[in-house]
Amino acid sequence: MRGTVRCARVLGALLLVASGTAGCTAGGPGGPPEPAASDLGALPREEVREGGVLRWPLPVFPSQWNFHHVSGMDGASELVLHAILPFPMVSDASGRVTPDPDFLVDARVVRRSPQTVRYRLNPRARWSDGSSLGYQDFAAQAHALSGRDDRFKIASSTGYADIAEVRKGTSPDEVVVVFRRPFGDWRALFSPLYPASTMRDPEVFDRGWVSALPVSAGPFRPVALDPGAGTVTVARDPAWWGAPAKLAEIRFRVLDAAARAGAFANHEIDLLDVGGDVGAYLRARGLPWARIRRAAGADWRHLTLNAARGPLADPAARRAVLLALDRDLLARAALARLDAPPRTLGSRFFVAGQPGYRDLGPARDVAEARRLLGGARPRLRYVIPAGNTAYREEAELVQELLGEAGFAVELRPVPQNALIAQYVARGDFDLVAFSWLGGPFPASWMTSVFASGGGQNFTGAGDAQVDELLTEAGRSLDPARSRELLDQADARLWRLATVLPLYQRPQLVAVDARLANIGAPGLANLAYEDIGFR
Repeated sequence: MRGTVRCARVLGALLLVASGTAGCTAGGPGGPPEPAASDLGALPREEVREGGVLRWPLPVFPSQWNFHHVSGMDGASELVLHAILPFPMVSDASGRVTPDPDFLVDARVVRRSPQTVRYRLNPRARWSDGSSLGYQDFAAQAHALSGRDDRFKIASSTGYADIAEVRKGTSPDEVVVVFRRPFGDWRALFSPLYPASTMRDPEVFDRGWVSALPVSAGPFRPVALDPGAGTVTVARDPAWWGAPAKLAEIRFRVLDAAARAGAFANHEIDLLDVGGDVGAYLRARGLPWARIRRAAGADWRHLTLNAARGPLADPAARRAVLLALDRDLLARAALARLDAPPRTLGSRFFVAGQPGYRDLGPARDVAEARRLLGGARPRLRYVIPAGNTAYREEAELVQELLGEAGFAVELRPVPQNALIAQYVARGDFDLVAFSWLGGPFPASWMTSVFASGGGQNFTGAGDAQVDELLTEAGRSLDPARSRELLDQADARLWRLATVLPLYQRPQLVAVDARLANIGAPGLANLAYEDIGFR
């Protein structure tokens, strides 16, 4: 069974999260039920109908299908790539990661110093060009993503920069990876895996997957790609060596956010993420033929502060913002209409229910916030995506809460598609709210958000102690020790008050009730070959 262990690490996670209502456990008295860890409308494969077409909306149409390219790491492309490329490791609902037997018979650390990982490939695994998956694919990808050859325009070198050597093992199906430095999240690497033919050459790496899907190795194969129409179709691959896909086709189609709820109601698409749109959620909930599938999501909303310039370069002012916020109120305001328990989040590295989660957030203290400001009235620019009512209402509530402590907050609407690239990434803000996506590899995935100089550290501030803790957590081969170090880093980040967790959002996905094995996966994987109709 295949899927992905990578929760889409998208810069503006105002983007997409799969979410949903069946399979819940009881919440508090009179409150909404607690969501399950995963809710996919599970059905044994033998009971899933053969054939059928799944119509799946995309928020944008990717032009770059090389996920590891600097322009390629986005959630929309990942939805498609799951169906057609190898993701050698899979995650369960708790975030436990194990080899996918369709690609890996086994994967384990066989030596601790230097750290050496042995992968045993499924000998039946083949690329669509007929070549076997092998060490050459691992070696080419490790080199391209190492960061040591700047001709490759890569999204991240995390983990790959720690690799010293990739070599063939004792058989053609064995790959040995030797690390120059320990890397605890080694299971996160090589997902997705690309063929060496498209990884060896910088030009092919850069251009070979632009508006093209030249090679595949999955239960589906690409059969149509139309950038102009914003559509991509994948069909059951008869050459797939694993359990055959139940669906005949999956048709992905770009739809504007304003059109998606209507398209779902009119049976033009078969599923719809409604976790970020109260109106769409309420409309879908009222459709008799639809179901809302709901899981505890890895999506967490936060307020990021610009600590590099302006009023919030002062640590006391940042601490005042933190203490002035009523995070419980913000959670209730955002989640009540989604029939979701209002759950504040107290960690930057783990979501509630995940091993390692500790709530380290402080209680609200407006008097202390005022004392920290010392009578000053700092003026703050809060950038928000234009045209999004829910985000504006949230910003107005933040504006009111901070005003009680003495801040003067100006709301500045900007185009949604420019929010991150033109404002946040350039430091043209004081406050901004969006979401990050957690997952099973917090040490490696979140380092770029919190480390000094990290590519996604939009606060503009760093801390040597946090850097040291993140580095040690990333290198630890002991998961319990890594979690302990991340909790220490989180405690330090609460004191620095640069990224302020607000609440954890549920995954909510509206689906045609006939659909099986798709919906709200939580931290688990979708097995695309098992998706189908009842």
